[in-house]
Amino acid sequence: MHYPDFYLQVPSIRLYDGLSEFLGAFDKGELEISYLECVKLAGHSCPTVAGAYLMAQEGLEALYHDTLPQRGNIKVEMHDAEASGVTGVISNIISFIVGASGVGGFKGIQGNFSRDNLIAYNVPMQGEVRLTRLDTEESVVLSYDASSVPADPMMQPLMGKSLQGMAKEEEKKMFGKLWQKRVEEILLNTNLRNQLITITKDS
Repeated sequence: MHYPDFYLQVPSIRLYDGLSEFLGAFDKGELEISYLECVKLAGHSCPTVAGAYLMAQEGLEALYHDTLPQRGNIKVEMHDAEASGVTGVISNIISFIVGASGVGGFKGIQGNFSRDNLIAYNVPMQGEVRLTRLDTEESVVLSYDASSVPADPMMQPLMGKSLQGMAKEEEKKMFGKLWQKRVEEILLNTNLRNQLITITKDS
């Protein structure tokens, strides 16, 4: 399996998962979720997937500070409808990281470790995503804007030619490299983080 090297340069998100400890999946319930794993979940790497990963990363840090985030103990709320734009993509990535599921999620074991009904859509808020700790009810609201990392001017014509089946093999590869170069800038240029992610405490 081959993929861009920068995927592994993105810091993983460390969490504690009580369910995994209880069932012996991970020692002490400690695990890491990487950007590469999120790419596998989404089936692609793009500015939206990168933004969802960063929002989860920044939101969890704001909620838990120097302690491990409690996976499965976090509610995810989205401002827009699930079928609106890229809302579903963002929700899928963040929910995967924090261990939240909708009505079809894990129902728990004798009242413990449930993961269902932890995702909601069409929730009024001054942002895109709200993450809430179930134990303290502390929340953060996050928004993401990738406009500070413009696409290479060559991407649009190369995309057009590729979609129309008119691109040469080297042009297809060039498009992919330029696409991922923008994603790399979003994920690894920490000087841009404040321009990319807006985060506010909700309570």
